[in-house]
Amino acid sequence: MRKKILLRGPVLSRSGYGEQARFALRSLRRHEDRFDVYLVNTQWGATGWTPQDNEERQYIDFIIQKTYHFVNNGGSFDMSLQVTIPNEWEKLAPINIGYTAGIETTKIAPGWIEKSNLMDKIIVISNHARNTLVDTVYEAYSQQTNQHVGNASVETPVEVVSYPAKLTKKKAVKLDLDTDFNFLMVSQWGPRKNIGNTIKWFTEKFKDNPDVGLVVKGFVKSNCTMDRAYAENALKSLIEKEAKCKVYLLHGDMSDEEMIGLYSHQKINCLISLSHGEGFGLPLFEAAYSGLPIVTTNWSGQCDFLNMPVKQRKKGAKKKTTTVMKPMFAEVSYTLGPIQKEAVWDGVLQADSNWCYPEEDSYKSILGDITDSYDKYKDVATKLKAWIKKEFESDKQHDAFANAVLVKTEEIPVGNMLVSFD
Repeated sequence: MRKKILLRGPVLSRSGYGEQARFALRSLRRHEDRFDVYLVNTQWGATGWTPQDNEERQYIDFIIQKTYHFVNNGGSFDMSLQVTIPNEWEKLAPINIGYTAGIETTKIAPGWIEKSNLMDKIIVISNHARNTLVDTVYEAYSQQTNQHVGNASVETPVEVVSYPAKLTKKKAVKLDLDTDFNFLMVSQWGPRKNIGNTIKWFTEKFKDNPDVGLVVKGFVKSNCTMDRAYAENALKSLIEKEAKCKVYLLHGDMSDEEMIGLYSHQKINCLISLSHGEGFGLPLFEAAYSGLPIVTTNWSGQCDFLNMPVKQRKKGAKKKTTTVMKPMFAEVSYTLGPIQKEAVWDGVLQADSNWCYPEEDSYKSILGDITDSYDKYKDVATKLKAWIKKEFESDKQHDAFANAVLVKTEEIPVGNMLVSFD
């Protein structure tokens, strides 16, 4: 029997959580033999909505209306799937599943533990997100006596399902670039993305090189005209005044097809990210399966897809091999340290948690090596692209997500018999 499942999340948002909610919706929709899907669309911060007017958008509008009439007529759900940060999770149905990008730091907030334990299952998008959820432990004290009564931690099962490598066709993007070799940065403006150092150190490195450019695809809150003006002013304040390299601002809504066209553009040579941490790192993932060389750190969510299993000969053995995870990108050194005061978000980003601080000298050295030895990095990126296309294949990931929500058939051996339950 199909389960009536309520999906609550920012399905129409142009954001990371919006992409996550759409992936969940597509996975459920592919398995309509198991799921009767209902939808409550939510807002995600101040981000805008997706501009597409296609078959999927028509389907979304249809099930939003379907949900409205179903609820108003007293309908109830068998399950809920809630796409957001854990402190917003609620019991909405007999079975409740939380789906989150997790956290970009080393520790979750105490309120996340309480809300996580309301859920029957949690799905996350990276091993970093899972490990931070299950490894965070707080001491619990009695409100009456203030005595230590034990430890509090997430007890709900947590499963990792990564994003799929999309089969999106690329659409040509016109870029008016004067420079021959160009790096790309894709990011929303904010403390976690470390944009200031990314741009400042870049222009310091290439201050005497007029042939190198940096394309900044970014926004602050939305893609409106006022946001563009703010982004332009912020960008100008970061650029080395005497720098001969070029910094370009690319602002405004772009479709999935246009983003793939951007990553594949003949004048875009490399993606850079000095983010303090990622729940997953969607732009890094998209660039990687587009075959674009990448500069970043080997910490947090991106580790799942930027490190590829390779076989190498065991030390001291002529024939025996072992499989190791090899970084298939330009690896910037880093240290872990407390998050900045301006990044603290009560109930989400803990003041006593740590995240990654990329090192300036390592970053600048790698930038120079990429411009000097680009073919080496392009070869590595091509190998990584082939592996991601196979390991994160679209049907495989959509099926994995649907099974994480509800396995189609549970098979339990009883003696010599095999009993199936649908």
